[in-house]
Amino acid sequence: MRITQLLQQTEREVSAAHETAGHQYLLRGGYVRPLAAGIFSYLHLGQRVLQRIKLLLREEMDRLGGEEISMPLIHPAALWRQSERWDDIDAELGRFRDRSGREMVLALSHEEVVATLAAQAVQSYRQLPQLVYQIQLKWRDDARPRAGLIRTREFTMLDSYSLDRDESGLDKQYQAHFTAYERIFARAGLPVISVEGDVGMMGGSLAHEFMYLTPIGEDTLLLCAQCGYRANRQVARFQKGKATADVRRWRMIAGGIGADQKAQERLVVAILPAEGQLNETKLSNLLGADWLRPAAEDELAAGMLSPLIVADDGVTDVTAARRGDIAAAQEGDRCIECGAALTAVRGVEVANIFKLGTHYSRRLGAGYVDEDDNARPIVMGSYGIGVTRLLACLAEHYHDERGLCWPTAVAPYDAHLLSLRGGAAAAARLYGRLQAAGLSVLFDDRAAGAGQKFHDADLLGMPWRLTVSAPTAARDEVAVTRRETDETVMLAETAVIDYLRE
Repeated sequence: MRITQLLQQTEREVSAAHETAGHQYLLRGGYVRPLAAGIFSYLHLGQRVLQRIKLLLREEMDRLGGEEISMPLIHPAALWRQSERWDDIDAELGRFRDRSGREMVLALSHEEVVATLAAQAVQSYRQLPQLVYQIQLKWRDDARPRAGLIRTREFTMLDSYSLDRDESGLDKQYQAHFTAYERIFARAGLPVISVEGDVGMMGGSLAHEFMYLTPIGEDTLLLCAQCGYRANRQVARFQKGKATADVRRWRMIAGGIGADQKAQERLVVAILPAEGQLNETKLSNLLGADWLRPAAEDELAAGMLSPLIVADDGVTDVTAARRGDIAAAQEGDRCIECGAALTAVRGVEVANIFKLGTHYSRRLGAGYVDEDDNARPIVMGSYGIGVTRLLACLAEHYHDERGLCWPTAVAPYDAHLLSLRGGAAAAARLYGRLQAAGLSVLFDDRAAGAGQKFHDADLLGMPWRLTVSAPTAARDEVAVTRRETDETVMLAETAVIDYLRE
C-alpha cells in the first residue's frame, strides 16, 4: 500500500483528553477515529492489525476443532426473557422495538442463540461434544466509555461455546480453551496473567479472566507471590481474624430477593469489621440479588421493608440473618492459601472463560438423549476474547516516546519503505520485488522531506524500516532498520527479502 493512497494521514498531535499514550498514537497514526462516545471507525492500518489478530485467533480455534459460524447481532427479547437475563442486566443491554412493536435486543453475548441452535440441532449423545465460534461485532451501552478502545460501547469479540454431555466433558473443553488462550496471547506478544473471576451476568459455576497488567486498568487484582494465588478483587478470598466490636455498617437496597425474584426489593444492612471494606459483588452473590445499590436517605427514613442483616464471617457476637464472605480483599491481607501478604495490582481484562453448566440449556430446551434413552440437558461453556481491546492493549504495551512498535505477529505491514530524494526509482523497484515475494509493505511515496518520513515511520511502528536514498541507490543498497532497537544494517537490494524472511 502506498501512503498517498491512504484516506487518513498522520497527525502531529491530538486532544489531551485521550488519556492513554497508546490510544493517542493510534489516533495520531490514523489507525482509528472516534465517531461518538465509545464508538470508533477502524481505518486501513487499524483494520490490518485487526485482520492479523483475527487470523491468529482462527488458527488457534481451528486447532481446537472449532466450527466457525456467524450469529445475528439482533435477537428477539423473548430469548433473553427465557434465559432470565432480560431483567438481570441494566441499561447496558441495548433494547429497542422494531416497526411491528416487537421487543428486540442488541447482543452483548450469544449464549441464548447458541442454546437455541443446539435445541434445534442436537438430539443424541452421539452428536456431542461440539464447539462453535464466531468473531463478531457486539454492543454494550456502557455508561462510562474510557481509555479509547479499552472500554467502548461497540466492540469486536471472539466468542466460542462448547456443548458437552456432562461436567467431565466441559472440564476438558474449559482446560483446552485455557491453554489455547495462553498460546494466543504468547503469539500476539501480550503478557497476561489468569485470575479467578466472578461469573456475573453470565451465570455458571466457574470463571477465569486473562488480565494485562497496567496502571490504566479498572480491575483490581490480588496476587500472592509465594504460592501463586491470583483473583479479581470481586471474588478474592483472604484470611480473616475475628472482630467482636467496633463493626461497620453498610446500608444497601437489593433487588430480586425472595420467592418472587422479579418483584422483591429489600433494605440490606451489611456488617463488617471497622477496617473492612464491603465487596458488593460478594454480597450480591450471597443474597442471590439481581442488583445492589446504596440506600438513599429518604429510603432509610421511610423504613423501607424490614432490613435483612448480613454479617461478614469475620465478625462475631452479632446476630444476623445471613453470614458469609462479604469483605473486599486489600493490599497486605493474608493469602487464603498460604498466609503470605497479598499484593494489589491493576489490570485490563482481555479475555474470560466460563463454565455455564446447564443454566441456558435448561431454560431454552437444549438437550439430548443419552445411551440409556434418558433426556438430559446439554452442558455448556462460554469463552471470549476482546479483539478490539486486544489491539488497544498491544498499543499500550508496544510504544515508546516516538510512537508505536508493533510486534511482527500483529503489525499491519511487515516493513515501511521510505523513498528519499534521489531514490524514487530504486525504491519503486524494491517495492515491486517485496510484493512479488509475498511481503507486505507500506510504501511512503509522498513528496515530503526526510524528517517527516522518518517521524511518521516511527509513529506508525512497522517492525522494519527500509530506506532508499540517492547514496544507497548508487551502491544498490538499502538501509534496513529495526524499529524496536534502531539497529541499522546496509544490505544489497537483492539481499533484503531473505533478510526480512529470516
